[in-house]
Amino acid sequence: MGGLVENLKRRAEIIRAVRAFFDNRGFTEVSTPVLISAPAPEPHIDCPPCGKGFLRASPELQMKKLLAAGMDRIYQIGPCFRDGEFGARHNPEFTMIEWYRLGATYLDIADDAESLLRELMPGSAAPSRITVREAYLKWAGWDPWVEWDQDRFDFDMAAKIEPSLPKDPMFLMDYPKEAASLARLRGDVAERWELYMGGVELANCFTELCDGAEQRRRFLAAKEERRHLGESDYPLDEEFLELLPLVGSASGVALGVDRLVALALGETDIHAAMCGE
Repeated sequence: MGGLVENLKRRAEIIRAVRAFFDNRGFTEVSTPVLISAPAPEPHIDCPPCGKGFLRASPELQMKKLLAAGMDRIYQIGPCFRDGEFGARHNPEFTMIEWYRLGATYLDIADDAESLLRELMPGSAAPSRITVREAYLKWAGWDPWVEWDQDRFDFDMAAKIEPSLPKDPMFLMDYPKEAASLARLRGDVAERWELYMGGVELANCFTELCDGAEQRRRFLAAKEERRHLGESDYPLDEEFLELLPLVGSASGVALGVDRLVALALGETDIHAAMCGE
């Protein structure tokens, strides 16, 4: 128990440092609803039902509505939920920090993330960068841009790419357009990166797609894939789709606080620095 107590104290120090980092850079901390009516539809991410709605897997859509309202630099630290996820790196309830900047790109947010890591873990190496195409050619032996295969892409990411990444921080950048999710496209490349450290995915960032019609098309495709997989259906957030074009241009990222704390403490299991029931 003594180890847990010390870990929880260190966790609190890290979260205070995260808040100070963003407050000192002119960000406004926000709190959006945890109970929502229309989660973003994503295959393999299930939001637990709760009453007439769902517990959020991310505050992303609600934070983008604040961007549309004119807030230019915002961040949020709070609970998120994913059904059926448990293990050394997963818990059904977890803590996420998300931040967004109007007028920014994924490269600007990468600079934010690098500065945040340097402040929280001053002894860590500066993140290196590799593109998804380079990673697949190097470690999986094929080019997803030449022969797209969703199942193979997902399998090789878990079985070949992630185990080959260095222990030092690394940005895995520029995804195939088929893996764009909510990211803006630049030709056949999605402006998206994921940050890994110690072989653990820490963060997922997009230059945000702000085209409401294209976002609707992607949401409908994701809903169809969820239906094909036998997963529950979610209603579309029509307000989000209507407001999205008002954002103009922006970028944002979600970073797992529990994983960040575990890495900072040298723990291999996120539960070593989480309060139990």
